[in-house]
Amino acid sequence: MSEVKLYRNMGLDLVRTTEAAAISAARWMGLGRSDEADRAASAAMLRALDRLKMNGQIAMGEDSRVGIGLPELHAGRAVGTGRGIPTDVMVDPIDGRRLLAYGRAGAISVAAVATRGSMWSPSPAAYMEKMVVNRTAAAALVPECLDAPAAWTLALVARAKGKAVRDLVVFLLDRPRHQDLLEEIRAAGARVMLTDDGDISGALLAAAPNGPVDLLIGVGGASEGLLSACAVKALGGGMLARLAPQSAEERAALIEARVETKRIFNCEDMVAGDQVFFVATGITSGLLLEGVSFEHDRASTNSLILRCETRTRRTIQAEHLITAV
Repeated sequence: MSEVKLYRNMGLDLVRTTEAAAISAARWMGLGRSDEADRAASAAMLRALDRLKMNGQIAMGEDSRVGIGLPELHAGRAVGTGRGIPTDVMVDPIDGRRLLAYGRAGAISVAAVATRGSMWSPSPAAYMEKMVVNRTAAAALVPECLDAPAAWTLALVARAKGKAVRDLVVFLLDRPRHQDLLEEIRAAGARVMLTDDGDISGALLAAAPNGPVDLLIGVGGASEGLLSACAVKALGGGMLARLAPQSAEERAALIEARVETKRIFNCEDMVAGDQVFFVATGITSGLLLEGVSFEHDRASTNSLILRCETRTRRTIQAEHLITAV
């Protein structure tokens, strides 16, 4: 039986969903109201998703971690018209809610699609330990890196990239749980890009060829990890991940659901095959994408489309009639 394939322009259709979410979210920039922004962006994205010709199903939700968003974002929710190839769908209407709420750089809207059954869904996991590098250093990212001292991993990445450790830039979420890790990285001599939020954006920066980040490391959202795996795989980068429950309740839920918590996963484990599309649209301007800008009845967006099968990377600058979004 021949392999089921997504149609080649799926990415161009899918990006309309992140454009809609980004335009809606951008209206809340700097207002300090992340919950309202998330609800508005989620509603806009879901309306756009349900207009797409696909038999989609959300592979994993994130309500267990953030406690906000529309109920429709839960795992198993059907999206699309119901016609076409069965697909797994992952979305994050706002990656970087705090960044948006305070008007800071780097908030994006993201979505990914793969053929049904391709995406690993570790629900009810909320948190995941991650490492991401680009294709130059992918072979150096061995499973031992997740348990080794940061200096050891940094030395491997530096050697693979032909750099000194002091020339590396490490993306790390600014969280109390990362304090010891931060001190290790600084002691090793690498530079650090600390950010309040947005580890999907960080994974993209780390996985991009000649990007401004050499390594993403640390614990972030599990659903963000799955979305990151789609992007990293399409870019040909390397990724390691392991579930990292942050509370007794989360550990108990994972045990009850019989979800593995000690296994180390790579991109292929998390997203099988090459029938994968990933898209992102900037909400606030950052290193990855320009943010949404408004002028009268128009909105301008900057988006990224990745197609895993062909390793194609496209950027799109679009102008929209706001009433048409």
